[in-house]
Amino acid sequence: MNVLVINAGSSSLKYQLFDMDTETVVAKGLCERIGIGGHLKHTPVAGGKPEFDEDVEMPTHAEAISNVIEKLTSERYGVISSLDEIGAVGHRVLHGGKKFSESVLIDDNVIDVIEECVPLGPLHNPANLMGIRACRLAIPSAPQVAVFDTAFHQTMPEYAYIYPVPYRYYEEYDLRRYGFHGTSHRYVSARAVELLDMPLEDTRVITCHLGNGSSIAAVKGGKCVDTTMGLTPLEGLPMGTRSGSIDPAVIKYLSDRAGISLGEVITILNKESGVLGVSGVSSDFRDIEAAAADGSARARLALDIFHYQTLKYIGSYIGVLGGADAIVFTAGLGENSPATRAAIIDRLGGIGIAIDKEKNNTRGKLAEITGEGSLSRIFVIPTNEELVIARDTIQKTK
Repeated sequence: MNVLVINAGSSSLKYQLFDMDTETVVAKGLCERIGIGGHLKHTPVAGGKPEFDEDVEMPTHAEAISNVIEKLTSERYGVISSLDEIGAVGHRVLHGGKKFSESVLIDDNVIDVIEECVPLGPLHNPANLMGIRACRLAIPSAPQVAVFDTAFHQTMPEYAYIYPVPYRYYEEYDLRRYGFHGTSHRYVSARAVELLDMPLEDTRVITCHLGNGSSIAAVKGGKCVDTTMGLTPLEGLPMGTRSGSIDPAVIKYLSDRAGISLGEVITILNKESGVLGVSGVSSDFRDIEAAAADGSARARLALDIFHYQTLKYIGSYIGVLGGADAIVFTAGLGENSPATRAAIIDRLGGIGIAIDKEKNNTRGKLAEITGEGSLSRIFVIPTNEELVIARDTIQKTK
């Protein structure tokens, strides 16, 4: 059975077509600049067909989906002969609020709830809905499944997700911590449990999804008990352009002193802060590492802040879990930066956690980098959120 996985953004749409009999990708691609011109890159992985990489007019997500289907089924670029070969469609949806603790088969009621969550995910949920609606029109015979970034974190206890503000705001406005990157944390924590070869209920795993967007999760017995992101992805670690957790009074202070609105301050904290704001170089950690190596003091400071804050959360989650059987690094930075992993784990030497420097010299592939005598095993596990979405789609459409 083939499953089409869709990740729709406000002006983009990523896709992968999986053959779920073998769990392999047969085609993938990216629609960019939707509504402002349009560009499609389509890559057949199977069948020896050529890649398509050209500008294509895409005023809306409906045209983007139509172009994707045309390329998937075309004689020159296609990997399937007709839409009948797409058995189901899985959608990444950012925010499911507190109503969804697992993936769900999409119907009109589910769409209504995703719309209700737009105030919680104002940038992503509307785009996710555009992708869902476009696919329902284009492939009406295929069942559609929503896989939520927030779902994995719904197992957090109340004391971990309730903010210490008047409780009525939780009751009236659903104000609470939700967490994100849940599909990634779910995948890599499950892989870590497999590698630990321990009874699931006994496992204590800390997963570090590090990249332009970063978050850490504490996973006990396969269930999330805490995570760094909150009501929105702004809470927690400093990231590429996000500030992470700061004194909330900073918002009013900046608004007053700089003469800007509260909304403008939030935009600054989301888009102009993090390692970009400190370094003045880039939001890309590769550029910052290069600048630090060339002597940039601010680039070095940006890295130091990021490493320090990551260390603090790992340390706190060791306390939350009562120890850690495994610490996992994943996502762009976590998978590909030996320097980042070393800078974080080396500071845990005082509590008996260490990496092997030679084994740590790895990028983008599954590896155990545990140092001799370490009390926790350390893994690099490439994430695969699309495969999780495809698997959930199969499960929910049986």
